[in-house]
Amino acid sequence: MGRQFNSRNVSTLVSACSVATLWLASGMPAHAAEGAVGTIMEEVQVTARKRAEAERLQEVPVAATAYSGDQLEALQTKDLQDLSFKMPNVQLDDVGTVKNTANFTVRGLGVNSSIPSIDPTVGVFVDGMYMGVNAGVVTDMFDLEGIEVLRGPQGLLFGRNVTGGAVVIRTARPTEEFSSRFKLSTTDNLDTVAAGTVNGAISDSVNGRFTAYYNDDQGWFENVYTGNDSAGASDTFFIRPSVSVQLSETADLLVRMEHGKMDSDGVVAQNRGNEFVWVPTNDGLIPGYTAPQIAAAFGVTDWDNSSDSFEVAQNEEGFQEDEWTHVITEFNQDVAFGNGTITNILAWREYGAVGLGDIDSLPITAFHANTRVDQSQLSNELRYAGRFGPTSLTTGVYWFSQELEYFENRLLPLNGLDITGGGLQDHEALGVFAQADIDLNESWILTLGGRYSREEKDAEIATINPVVASNTLCDLDGCAAYDFSDSESWNAFTPKVGLQWQVSDDAQLYSYWTKGFRSGGYNMRNTGLLYQPGPTDQEEQTSFELGGKAEWLDGRVRTNLALFHNTIDDMQREENLPDPVFSVVQYIRNTADATIQGAEFEAMAAASDTLLFTFNVGYVDGDYDSVRGDISGDGVVNDVDLGLDIPRLAPWTYGVGLVHDLELGSAGAVTSRINFNHRDASPYTDNNRGMLSEADMLDFSIGYSPDAGSYRVTLFGRNMLDEVTEGNNTQLPPTLGGLGASFTPLNKGRVMGVELTYDL
Repeated sequence: MGRQFNSRNVSTLVSACSVATLWLASGMPAHAAEGAVGTIMEEVQVTARKRAEAERLQEVPVAATAYSGDQLEALQTKDLQDLSFKMPNVQLDDVGTVKNTANFTVRGLGVNSSIPSIDPTVGVFVDGMYMGVNAGVVTDMFDLEGIEVLRGPQGLLFGRNVTGGAVVIRTARPTEEFSSRFKLSTTDNLDTVAAGTVNGAISDSVNGRFTAYYNDDQGWFENVYTGNDSAGASDTFFIRPSVSVQLSETADLLVRMEHGKMDSDGVVAQNRGNEFVWVPTNDGLIPGYTAPQIAAAFGVTDWDNSSDSFEVAQNEEGFQEDEWTHVITEFNQDVAFGNGTITNILAWREYGAVGLGDIDSLPITAFHANTRVDQSQLSNELRYAGRFGPTSLTTGVYWFSQELEYFENRLLPLNGLDITGGGLQDHEALGVFAQADIDLNESWILTLGGRYSREEKDAEIATINPVVASNTLCDLDGCAAYDFSDSESWNAFTPKVGLQWQVSDDAQLYSYWTKGFRSGGYNMRNTGLLYQPGPTDQEEQTSFELGGKAEWLDGRVRTNLALFHNTIDDMQREENLPDPVFSVVQYIRNTADATIQGAEFEAMAAASDTLLFTFNVGYVDGDYDSVRGDISGDGVVNDVDLGLDIPRLAPWTYGVGLVHDLELGSAGAVTSRINFNHRDASPYTDNNRGMLSEADMLDFSIGYSPDAGSYRVTLFGRNMLDEVTEGNNTQLPPTLGGLGASFTPLNKGRVMGVELTYDL
């Protein structure tokens, strides 16, 4: 797997080449043989403003990056995490604790926990359906119409706690014209994908589409304790049938369904404890052996557990089983009133998961955890979009209901504990929203809007703590009694005022002021007795953004710029703290007020009809304005807490790349792509003791398609510098690995593969 690869030499080489990030928000076609600059620079159509018709990204006064379905295929995009390094100030990472659980961050706002009752700050929407929990979100993707990543609070049109941003996923719609596509790919570690889609007319008024996807990942990591050199294996499949019905000349119905399963190994994680300490206990000082010393006692003498290594030494490889089903119906009715469209999106989803994970990440059983999540949600959005003279209006009502169960069993034999807890939560949300974009004249557009949101949650929680009597009445199927029961509601009005100046047909400047709202909630993984499981107060954000978009030289150059300033009041945080009894305790509370500000710049330039350069850079800076408690963990609240860095806030992200088409005449075309992306290191935990590594990502692909274009063969490589990156870095007590002991799930290093796509 090339773990001895000298990444720094290649990094220097790539920097000297001064080549750029890849497709960005450009709408570049997958079949580069089309080659002409006009086709290459064609933009993705986006739905960021929920208009009746999609809009060109360059015309929308929103900081966003978007990819078409063809782009995602060309980029060998397997899941959302594959896009994690490719956008400024965006991290679309898997938390690692529980596979496929989102740990997304945009502009420094995100969560750092797999607790399902935590509302994410970055909302994920699939075909108009809000994903109610962060579990089951980082799933495999195929046959998409496009993805939009909207940066900054989207609390007006999207609502539902999206203070950081929104990820909008649109699956491909059925169309009348027959088409089909089949894909087969595999990598050097036998991560194999077989997928296909068939689309076409069923009758004069009915179109259908059927998509099937299967992924057999044979694993990538080396477990030096078990001798397994393919840890992290998984099987994933889903089917997605969809039907569109033309009900009349003015009405249509679209029904999308999806059912999928994933069976995988448990978490692949490293314990990075490397410094010997003496640990004070009731019996005096005892030695806190380092993680390699503990491993050596079990016959593992050559384990490299540094932050530059992919080796793990776990005695429990565990498992994870996910299953999900959803149905989304979209009804559209054109009306004469304002020449508009009424849209209704009714969506239902069920998700369930069970798993076993080795949290101590050592060749001993010191902290293992069984978990079960069951979630069911139902939502409906009814909205109208139309135009009255100079005013475009979008307004609607949104309702969301969710039932959530989460139970966790902790096996802590060194402390003589086998404890279980968790809880139940019913959740209901209601939103009413309206946005008017008013043409003041041919050049100026005024935006006025607002959303009223109300959320209510009912929770029953059993603390994962032997001191609590009800704990003995729990297992993964539920609890006979709960030690905490509560109900709370939150509401907020989130306005937006914006101004857009159409400088020319090819350039605009925009600014807006808006507020975001994130409801309070409860901690279903309550372990310690220092704080109650909730409720937390709601988090509120005020944001100001100034941006500009322009096309130059007859559209051959495109530049986008955004400056932003956000203030967050009553910031909700998930504090992960090492504990000598329970190994890790997690508190959810309002910790601080903070200010986050920064800038983003994206550019692309067609140097010729066959050569495209791209570039992006993002900078974000944040500080606490005030703190509400001891987030440093030193027992006092003082300037030490105030001086800590905000978690998940990586100051610099940037990327450079190029795409080149080599026309071979009647023999076809070869398309080459290379991109380099960088992300700074950032703290993972609030006390800044757990860090996420700095990373330089180098990806490439070389694809050939014949002149007819019916098939395409692509050689691709991801993370060619073999950089070690982490899903999280949670600190453990020194008894579980010495000073610096940690639970650190790892992402894959270098992967190379080949892909074949065939279109009928």
